[in-house]
Amino acid sequence: MPVPNTSPMGAFFDLTATIGGRHQHAVVTEVAASLRSLTVDGVALIQEYPVDAEPPFCAGWVLVPWPNRVADGCWTYGGESLQLDITEPENHNAMHGLLSHSAYRTARRTQSSITLAADISAQPGYPFELKTSVHYELTEDGITVTHLLKNSGTHPAPVAVGAHPFLCLGTVATDELKLFIDAETHIEVDDRQNPTGTTTSVAGTRHDLRAGQTIGTVNLDDAWADVRRDRSGGSAHYLEAPDGRQVRLHMDASFGYVQAFTTKRFPTENGMVTAVAVEPMTAPPDAFNSGEGLRWLGPAQAWQLQWSIHFRH
Repeated sequence: MPVPNTSPMGAFFDLTATIGGRHQHAVVTEVAASLRSLTVDGVALIQEYPVDAEPPFCAGWVLVPWPNRVADGCWTYGGESLQLDITEPENHNAMHGLLSHSAYRTARRTQSSITLAADISAQPGYPFELKTSVHYELTEDGITVTHLLKNSGTHPAPVAVGAHPFLCLGTVATDELKLFIDAETHIEVDDRQNPTGTTTSVAGTRHDLRAGQTIGTVNLDDAWADVRRDRSGGSAHYLEAPDGRQVRLHMDASFGYVQAFTTKRFPTENGMVTAVAVEPMTAPPDAFNSGEGLRWLGPAQAWQLQWSIHFRH
């Protein structure tokens, strides 16, 4: 059953398990299907925020049918200019998709997993119909998140997927953690955080996080491409504590891009802290205009993809 609360995020769904002799716990919200908290053996892996607050900095959101930004909220389809709502007014962009304020319905539920579903109807700026779901399932060392999108309309629909988890490692101050982004190319952006069309090799630059950089020394709102892939086609990016423990974000082969965002003003029950989001993305910022990484689903066509969080110690 949902956990009663007064949050603007609707019901909280409590997931618990004991797998491999370890204890796992997560909380997922009804609105935005967001991952609000995750612990393994009591070690927090997701930065929490006050129960009665809106998610700060889009914490935990599912980003569908696009992650990141669409410049000016404007893009072209079939020769027609379409206008999305401006949801990042300070930069005059449409940001993070169409479901961030939607209440999802419960499609399937067990003690250790939940599937939440939400539909996207044809609307100004996005004249397509999608059925979407996100499945959260606890694992021995964390959680696996599976997205499913299906085109329920009559025309091919452009889609991209992302998520916005703020990672942490127990009581270790995030300023002290090292961030590793295993990607070879940095996406250059303008002063409104939209791509300039230029990408650069990270080698020898401040954007090279392949060997890790301490979060307290960086200020990030950056995207990378050319992630280095493992044998399965996936990639991993992670935080590491001074004692060697890690929280790892693994993305399957559908995710070719990653964004990192830092803030020193993330609100918690104990005041403001430094926090870092490590965001899996199937397409880069402004993909509706560039077409890069964008996937077109034909009528009745479905797409399933997955990312996961793992605690290593």
